[in-house]
Amino acid sequence: MSDLHLVDVPVPGGSAEAHLSLPPDGHGPGVLLVMDAIGLRPQIAAMADRIASWGYVVLAPNVFHREGTVAELLPTGDLRTPEGRDAVMAEAMPRVRRLTSDLSRPDVVAVLDHLRGLDATDAGPVAVVGYCMGARIALRAAGDHSDVVAACGGFHGGGLVTDEPDSPHLSLATARAEVVLGHADRDRSMPPEAVTALGAALEEAGLPATNAVYPDAPHGYSMADTAMYQEAGAERHFRELEALLSRRLGGPAADG
Repeated sequence: MSDLHLVDVPVPGGSAEAHLSLPPDGHGPGVLLVMDAIGLRPQIAAMADRIASWGYVVLAPNVFHREGTVAELLPTGDLRTPEGRDAVMAEAMPRVRRLTSDLSRPDVVAVLDHLRGLDATDAGPVAVVGYCMGARIALRAAGDHSDVVAACGGFHGGGLVTDEPDSPHLSLATARAEVVLGHADRDRSMPPEAVTALGAALEEAGLPATNAVYPDAPHGYSMADTAMYQEAGAERHFRELEALLSRRLGGPAADG
């Protein structure tokens, strides 16, 4: 796991901590990484560092900043056991429900401005990638900021299609990004009919997109610090994300 390198980002009503990963050359296109429900922790830092190693400046904010600092919200249980992960998720889900789109959308404006304003970030388009509930925020960001978000990734996302007026999939109508989605197999928070509806929204919007279900991958498959980790799904997601960023941000060519 990687150490957290925290910076303060001004957001409406205060500030939010964020992990910042820099590429080997010290500069590159920007990538906003939106964490999962468990929170900003060494696993998220490790993922951000891996993406940065491809040549990108990666900013991963604590989207639960209203609930506490990164240190205060760090999970204390053993996420590698099903019981430990369930206990942490029982604490996390109320935070997820309290983070409404009315709160997250202004935060995204602030963190995108901060990312694009960093000396290390090259001028030009950026990418947004989200995990679990972070995929909802990523899809909305692509629609809300279509002038700057050229690539959008979402992995083991939940609740991407709902009956609510702020359903994340509705944001695709105004997006111009290429979208790559990797759904967990047999995920109760993203059933087959929701995946189909999401695909229809992508097609209607005319976006270049991948809307795939990863075989046998559990919800949370990319998170190596939890019991839900699946190496095949995690490594596939990294390959597809690296290729997406290369195509849309002009980074180094992806392997494979």
